[in-house]
Amino acid sequence: MNLADIQARETLFYANTFGRLPVAAVRGKGVYLYDINGARYLDFFAGIAVNSIGHCHPQVVKAIREQAGKLIHTSNWLYTLPQIDLAQRLEKLTGMEKCFISNDGTEAVECAIKLARKSTGKSGIIAMEQGFHGRTLGSLSLTWEDKYRKPYLPIVPYMTFAPYNDIKSAEKAITKNTAAVIVEPIQNEAGIIVPDAGYLRALRALTEEKGVLLILDEIATGFGRTGKMFAYQHEKIQPDIICLAKAMGGGFPIGATLYKGMDFEKGQHGGTFVGNPLACAAALASINVITKEHLDKKAAETGDYLMKKLMKDGHAAHGKGLMLGIDVPNGRKTVLDLIKKKILTIHSKNTVRVLPPLTIKKSHCDQFIKALNEVNPNGTKHY
Repeated sequence: MNLADIQARETLFYANTFGRLPVAAVRGKGVYLYDINGARYLDFFAGIAVNSIGHCHPQVVKAIREQAGKLIHTSNWLYTLPQIDLAQRLEKLTGMEKCFISNDGTEAVECAIKLARKSTGKSGIIAMEQGFHGRTLGSLSLTWEDKYRKPYLPIVPYMTFAPYNDIKSAEKAITKNTAAVIVEPIQNEAGIIVPDAGYLRALRALTEEKGVLLILDEIATGFGRTGKMFAYQHEKIQPDIICLAKAMGGGFPIGATLYKGMDFEKGQHGGTFVGNPLACAAALASINVITKEHLDKKAAETGDYLMKKLMKDGHAAHGKGLMLGIDVPNGRKTVLDLIKKKILTIHSKNTVRVLPPLTIKKSHCDQFIKALNEVNPNGTKHY
């Protein structure tokens, strides 16, 4: 079987939802992915910031195997220890009081929407222009791009938008019906947009003054990606609700919503598979690796090295930690050209997104920059 065979089968049997890159991955180890022909690729987007500890980390694999041999699913009619252990661990890391574990990031945002409306008695939620929070109807209502929203109109009402990184516009957008403001500390899908220093701090002060909840979508930025365990820690604030996913499971699907000063009543939220023992065991193992190996600090150091090298070579790079964007003349073409160099990245329009495992070494950075310079030799022109 070859790539063309797989593409033909997908056309016949799978939903037409993904614009895939021309690589069929069959296994991964550490910072590398291997395709159906055995070719090895340096993975510099890590499953969109999911595989932050690399592919098939031994500790995560061990935890999944051991838990699968004991208990995979019971439903939430019964207590399970991995679920409570994970909730307690997340609360300790974030300083929050309660936790609801879900299956992914979109579900974490859905939980936050319901919690904000339930606890305030208000309906309005302000999101940010260019922001992305998911594709289910609630989270889609907070996602900016028309290409995601338009086919499904009308969606959830009372969701509005304010320009990102503009505190005055956020203040004008708040009304008596505003329950919460939701924001990404760094906009990921939009092309790694970093707000000005002090923006999150000002937004926290504004929401406290207006009696509005602050929801931070740390789905992409959480667990060390930006050089801190969570991106909001760069500005030393404490939100009311935090949405987490991606890197939390080490590759296993899982999400979580952390909050304080509020809670659901029994039956107001739930799910058959949420917080299942297997997912929780994987997440606990992944978090243990991140914390014990201080991968947040490593991301800060390696990201600084990578950023300096990119800027020195004239690339229009921006970001924080190992969450970087590189502006190029043609994003898709650059990504496809890098694939030919056996390096995997993704793009948002004409920005190449660089979201590698936090375990990468400087030699991997050098390999990436060498390839980028070859496919984008005019980087010095600062597109």
